[in-house]
Amino acid sequence: MEKVSVERVQRYERDEVRAGLCRLLEPLGGMARYVKPGERVLLKPNLLAGKPPEAAVTTHPEVLRAVIESVQQAGGVALVGDSPGIGSPRRVAERSGLLRVIEETGAEFVPFSEVLPVSGSGTFRQFELARPYLEADRVINLPKLKTHEMMTLTCCVKNLFGAVVGTQKAAWHLKAGADKGLFAEMLLEVYLLREPDLNIVDAIVAMEGNGPGSGDPRQVGLMLAGANAVAVDLVAAELAGIPRKLLYLENAARKKELPGSRREEIETCGVPFGEIDCPPLKLPHLSDVQFGLPGFLKNRLRNQFSSRPEVDRDRCELCGVCVKSCPPDAIRIEGGRLRFNYQRCIRCFCCRELCPHAALRLKDGVLLSLVKKLR
Repeated sequence: MEKVSVERVQRYERDEVRAGLCRLLEPLGGMARYVKPGERVLLKPNLLAGKPPEAAVTTHPEVLRAVIESVQQAGGVALVGDSPGIGSPRRVAERSGLLRVIEETGAEFVPFSEVLPVSGSGTFRQFELARPYLEADRVINLPKLKTHEMMTLTCCVKNLFGAVVGTQKAAWHLKAGADKGLFAEMLLEVYLLREPDLNIVDAIVAMEGNGPGSGDPRQVGLMLAGANAVAVDLVAAELAGIPRKLLYLENAARKKELPGSRREEIETCGVPFGEIDCPPLKLPHLSDVQFGLPGFLKNRLRNQFSSRPEVDRDRCELCGVCVKSCPPDAIRIEGGRLRFNYQRCIRCFCCRELCPHAALRLKDGVLLSLVKKLR
């Protein structure tokens, strides 16, 4: 049985988070079970973009602080690293409040820049992942619970995509991002190349709606933890009220028969489920119903069966972030406005995810609109 701990933590008040983390890890054996004296422990938060903590885009600074201090008390050397979707790691860490915590606790900031090649055994045979991530003695994964316009949910497994550095993220979106099932398989292969030793989820304030970067903060008041990232994700999805059919990562894990991919394999501890009052998170915009169609129909009907990004001119400042972050180079600035090439667009919505001004919205194709009306 895979064990997943769930604990109530209502606020990001420092002592409350510390106490909540202690209660959370107690049924799992405490931090000392996962960290030995002298070990270099890489903490991998969600550093998607340089947004303030109250935006619920990144792992909250007080959660990071509590985990750093717990690692240090166990005798470990705390390292903190990630590769954000846009911007330099240091700048994003500074804007999100994480850099200040790193400096105040004496942890070491290790931005993901240098990579090492590593061979996989699945569909995608070769990856390059961040050297600090691969070389650490231990890895503690610190995701933020958020909805995700492509994968429906982003939590433990999806957070590890940050070990893919810089522009390589765009390359993987281009290779696998046009098919949600294939993209989920790629994410699982990244996870299996270096499984975290421990996963601690910040769900005190989650994100719902059009996450992971443009959704709405939602008070949930929980933290989750477990050694198996797939199992923690499954429990998080259950608490979030997300239907199993929409969980692309979890369904791909079940097909691979990975440990923790079946609910009957998971034992929950801490707060009993019956005592948790968590209304379902608002799901992302339904953006695509073309999956499962024959290839020749997908190509002909993709614009009708899917949503496409559109600019809100009142919000757009022509900063160029969407242009730089678009994997297939389907966006350009021309004549003082954004132009989209929808034949090239793979509907990964990286542009919406990373837009600092929330200036991109989705426009439904005709057949997708019809499907929604019939639901």
